[in-house]
Amino acid sequence: MPELPEVSAYLDAFRERIVGEVLEGVRLRSPSLLRTFDPPLSAAAGRTVREVGRMGKRIVWSLDGDLHLVVHLMVTGRFHRRRPGTALPKKHAHASFDFADASYFLTERGKQKKASLHLVQGAEALAALDPGGLEPLEASPEAFAAALRRENRTLKRALTDPRILSGIGNAHSDEILWQAGLSPVQRTGNLDDDELERLRVATVDGLREWTVRLAEENAGRFPEKITAFHPAMAMHGRYGEPCPRCGDPVQRIVYAERETNYCATCQTGGRLLADRAFSRLLREDWPRTLDELENHLNERRSPLVDGDPAQDAAP
Repeated sequence: MPELPEVSAYLDAFRERIVGEVLEGVRLRSPSLLRTFDPPLSAAAGRTVREVGRMGKRIVWSLDGDLHLVVHLMVTGRFHRRRPGTALPKKHAHASFDFADASYFLTERGKQKKASLHLVQGAEALAALDPGGLEPLEASPEAFAAALRRENRTLKRALTDPRILSGIGNAHSDEILWQAGLSPVQRTGNLDDDELERLRVATVDGLREWTVRLAEENAGRFPEKITAFHPAMAMHGRYGEPCPRCGDPVQRIVYAERETNYCATCQTGGRLLADRAFSRLLREDWPRTLDELENHLNERRSPLVDGDPAQDAAP
């Protein structure tokens, strides 16, 4: 899912290319994308884009007449720049936003179509779409602490809840928690002041670092390859690979369609967190530490796979 740094990369590209330009029209292929009907989508045609901005993980284009196009890309939604008037592909394409010099396709891969488009008029209607989370890059230490302690949630849930913090999702929360050395299942109510400040610093530093990195990677071109699995990430999408800090294998927690990655050595004192996709199979045999996991895998490994000489010599 594009998060604050990825959305910022899109905003940089749109500021360079569409602010001050006239949106000639919107070609809609997937009616389910559009979540509003008043004003009609046709009202956006012929309007000049005055500003582009971010609302959490949403991208906002503000047009003449106090109209606002609001796009939430969700998990697999992406923008692509094409030549003006290019025909929309039959697969994955939701809509095209057409300008004189380019068309911007909104696509979404995957079976579940979750991306959304709203067209609203006025500041009040726009504000109604804001989940209300605190902007982490703008928050004071006191405001950050108050937001995290408002509810007793796991750190993973608190970081990714748009009502608590704005713009953080599954990928960057993994990176932030690893950098802070905190467990994804530790509860906000159990954090002491030093841990909370460590989390705030890791959040601010991580989001800023990735915003700058993506800006540099996409300088001078439209960001066509925005992904949640960046090769430079330390934790997210790195299950089984060595932790850059300690070298132990990255672990995971799988829940529904989401995967949380963490380092047991750096974040949980060596304790493995129960993974639903794996612990259901092992039940009471679920290993609690990295050593137990290694022993368990050794016990279950077939001698033939290991190349046991006794097995190789058997008739």
